[in-house]
Amino acid sequence: MEYLKRNSFILKSAIFATGFAGIVAEYTLSTLATYFIGNSIFQWTMIVSLMLFCMGLGSRLSKLITKNLIQNFLILETSLSLIVAFSSVLVYTLASISEYYGIVIYSLSMLIGLLIGLEIPLVVRINKEYEDLKSNISSILEKDYYGSLIGGIFFAFIGLPIIGLAYTPFVLGIINFLVALIVFYRFKDKINKRSTVRLQAILLIVFAILITGISFTEPIIQWGEQKKYKDKVVYSEQTEYQKIVLTEWKDEHWLYLNGNLQFCSIDEKMYHEPLVHPIMQLHPKPQRILVLGGGDGCAVREILKYPSVERIDMVDLDPKMTDLGRNHPVLIDINKGSMHSDKLKIYNKDAYIYLEQNTSDFYDIIIADLPDPRSIELGRLYSHEFYSLCKRKLRPNGLLITQAGSPYFATKAYNCIDKTMQSAGFKTVKLHNQVLSMGEWGWVIGTKSNDINSQQLKERLQNIAFKDLETKWINTEAMQLMTSFGKEFYKPIDSLEINKIHNPVLYQYYLDGNWDLY
Repeated sequence: MEYLKRNSFILKSAIFATGFAGIVAEYTLSTLATYFIGNSIFQWTMIVSLMLFCMGLGSRLSKLITKNLIQNFLILETSLSLIVAFSSVLVYTLASISEYYGIVIYSLSMLIGLLIGLEIPLVVRINKEYEDLKSNISSILEKDYYGSLIGGIFFAFIGLPIIGLAYTPFVLGIINFLVALIVFYRFKDKINKRSTVRLQAILLIVFAILITGISFTEPIIQWGEQKKYKDKVVYSEQTEYQKIVLTEWKDEHWLYLNGNLQFCSIDEKMYHEPLVHPIMQLHPKPQRILVLGGGDGCAVREILKYPSVERIDMVDLDPKMTDLGRNHPVLIDINKGSMHSDKLKIYNKDAYIYLEQNTSDFYDIIIADLPDPRSIELGRLYSHEFYSLCKRKLRPNGLLITQAGSPYFATKAYNCIDKTMQSAGFKTVKLHNQVLSMGEWGWVIGTKSNDINSQQLKERLQNIAFKDLETKWINTEAMQLMTSFGKEFYKPIDSLEINKIHNPVLYQYYLDGNWDLY
């Protein structure tokens, strides 16, 4: 009786481990899809849904396996071990040499789901010798679901932030391999001699491949990462929230988040000076400043040029990004050590939640230097509700500026942001500038004051003299150009919807832009 219980326990443990490894593999592929393709909600939804569909398909196909159940389970488990272990390496490699890496990501997801779907019914059938039908099915499924829960916790707190996308799949591959090894030695007496020799050889080969893969993963990932960028990668890290990459050419540097350019040291002043100085010049005495995003420290560098500033609060979700701005020599050189200013206080929080929960602090100026709204969750930071929170956090006559993407490559998205700010009660003015490395880029300034309208605000912007202020590019002539757009020849703004949390239209406007012309 004890022997039967031990056999059943081994089988249940195998399913627990498979559930753990399977769900983490899908989360890994979803993260890779978000990094390489974008639109995280869509990628996670489709990949997990396809996995579950293929699990069902695998369960149906399992009825075609009528004999040698243990041998077939071991073959499935070793196959799963290899496919899962090399998933990241394969995606990074193909992403560097082909445009079809998205197909590979989805194919891997479906194949992993299919194999897991094949395995579960096989284990149920093997375990029927040790438990009655009622206990057998419920306990097997129970262990699979428990494994999925633990796998999710592991991925969120250990796999992604600590082990990383390169080595987490190998942890999963080793788990699947150990499952196969334990089941093999526990049930070896139920396998014929010829199959035993063949399975031993397979296990040995798989083990050798896994060890070799672990040894060569780092250079392969680095090679794949480097192929993605035209310049030398000098820093690369997958954080809990994003992929941070810093590249170098001669004495210049480029910062990328999830593959999207954030700035180039050659021309970043053509972005950061328009982001900061027009709005700072509009306020008679800016003292309390809130920066949302901007973990590279360049916006803070410009803000610190104003003696009236007493305190700067920075809210950036990713502590790795703000640590990079504080400690990496390249960024320290670019931001002039601004992240070490005594006036700066950093909060590593979600900007929306910070505005919602902070009831004690109010600001003269809010500068939103946030990622483009290329997904629903990022679009929340450009919503009517978000701008309403910003307005409540501003002192009387307070001002808000947000980067708003490209007015020409994503015209509808740009105008939607302007219209959404107006819906929250701001009088707005649109700005734009040709940033060499980014193309034509835009911002929207909004004022809370009821004593001035948009036209008057625009006239004030056009007459800013920038006296006693050290700038590299911006001046009065630049302000004339930045506030001028010519005639409107795109779709009128009146036809656009306001971006709201319950009606997130902005991200689709953004994705529908003319980015292929960029």
